[in-house]
Amino acid sequence: PSELHEVTRGTAPNQVSTSQSSVLTKFNIDPSYSANLIQNTSSNPSNNPAKQRGKRAITDSDAQLILDLHNKLRGQVHPPSSNMEYMVWDTELERTAEEWAETCLWEHGPASLLPQIGQNLGAHWGRYRPPTFHVQAWYDEVKDYTFPYPQECNPYCPFRCSGPVCTHYTQLVWATSSRIGCAINMCYNMNVWGQIWAKAVYLVCNYSPKGNWWGHSPYKHGTPCSACPPSYGGGCKDNLCYKGMCHHNNSPHWVSLNSGF
Repeated sequence: PSELHEVTRGTAPNQVSTSQSSVLTKFNIDPSYSANLIQNTSSNPSNNPAKQRGKRAITDSDAQLILDLHNKLRGQVHPPSSNMEYMVWDTELERTAEEWAETCLWEHGPASLLPQIGQNLGAHWGRYRPPTFHVQAWYDEVKDYTFPYPQECNPYCPFRCSGPVCTHYTQLVWATSSRIGCAINMCYNMNVWGQIWAKAVYLVCNYSPKGNWWGHSPYKHGTPCSACPPSYGGGCKDNLCYKGMCHHNNSPHWVSLNSGF
């Protein structure tokens, strides 16, 4: 058999969710256990037993599959979005995602970067699953989401520690999160909510600009592409604000940005 666990975490006080809310929702873990787990999980890779891993760098084909599915799903949101931007692959975000995936820590990080980016995590063990499996699972949280109120599916401890979670979905379809970079690693003896997974496939996706801002809907409702930022010059593709892309690795959907997040 195989298992799938995902979490999302707000990276600033005014964002939507926390990792503790997700674990409590999905696994009904006592709040004190969640706190102890975080305290007992070292953020120092040298002290992390899962650091002895088999690295699996993301391939161009996996990256393209992840990117294409993000754009497909972003273009089909309901109600429709008037300002949903076309996503491109960012090699700097990929680099930071890979650095974090290499730690094999089942938590969001690094702390120094979280205020600047959004982040979705996925992991599984057992039979093979493509990276798009996790992306689709994030999007499928839409079943628990009612536009435009993400806080309704955002359990937040200690006040409300149970209920559906949709913050993977809202980050995925956050209109202004137009850049993504992901990494995949094979982690051995990975601690996932207190369970040791002998061989886990770990997916980290970083987004910029970050989404999941408290009190804001992920996108504007309206006719597709009717409220695109001026920088798109009126371009529209598959219901997404679109403009000509820089070229990277012979793909028209990849960019290399080093100017920060």
